[in-house]
Amino acid sequence: MMEIENEPEEIRKINEMKPPNTPFVKTAFVLGAGLGTRLRPLTETCPKPLLQVRGRPLITYALDHLRSVGIRRFIINTHHCANRYEEAFPDRQWRGIPIIFRYEPILLDTGGGLKNIEDLLIEDDRVLVYNGDILTDFPLERLIAAHRTQGKEVTLALRSSGEPANVCINDREEVCDMRFLLGNPGHRRCLFTGIYLVEKTFLRRLKPSDPVSVVPVLIDMLREQPGSVGSVILDEGIWYDIGSLEAYEEINRAAFRTGT
Repeated sequence: MMEIENEPEEIRKINEMKPPNTPFVKTAFVLGAGLGTRLRPLTETCPKPLLQVRGRPLITYALDHLRSVGIRRFIINTHHCANRYEEAFPDRQWRGIPIIFRYEPILLDTGGGLKNIEDLLIEDDRVLVYNGDILTDFPLERLIAAHRTQGKEVTLALRSSGEPANVCINDREEVCDMRFLLGNPGHRRCLFTGIYLVEKTFLRRLKPSDPVSVVPVLIDMLREQPGSVGSVILDEGIWYDIGSLEAYEEINRAAFRTGT
């Protein structure tokens, strides 16, 4: 395994114990349980991540993106029209990578959904979290490298442009505020892409069966220990979020133009 300069001691020891060719992160948690209310009527009988983009489900672009950096297992949470995922992936795999579906009878939001898969991460040290309703091709390798070198429990992938630009970072590119809840404007404001890497220890901060966003948990971390949330700015490539019918139409046009 290639050594990284100034790699934190704790992470270095973990990596030394791993068998050769074991990826730094093996599992991706892809969020697929949202209601997609802003895209009705398209989402009345279809989860938003399964909407068609250039003839295939939007979520498959995320799966390909993750596959390209060595992810070996996908976990997808489901809620609204959960049976449609079984129809889309009847053999529970995508291009040779196994998929585990975790159904949420009650929608648990991002933090609760992450806690709800904790029992599936027994053999994992960390998990890459990826919103299933976005389309991007930015370099995930840089997120993984930043997480390794920074040694934080959480590392967020950010963009320096786009709205809402409500993540504040300091001059060391550490997150110092989110949604302006701590009154710390920092050095610059960025867009949170919905993609981040978390150590499994982060899940101890979450309560079982608690429908909660991951954001207030990150705010508590920053309040307790400034600089505890890492980040990396990834401005390369495209990044689209489906937030409206207009955005969905734009993504279809963009995907066709770029050949994503």
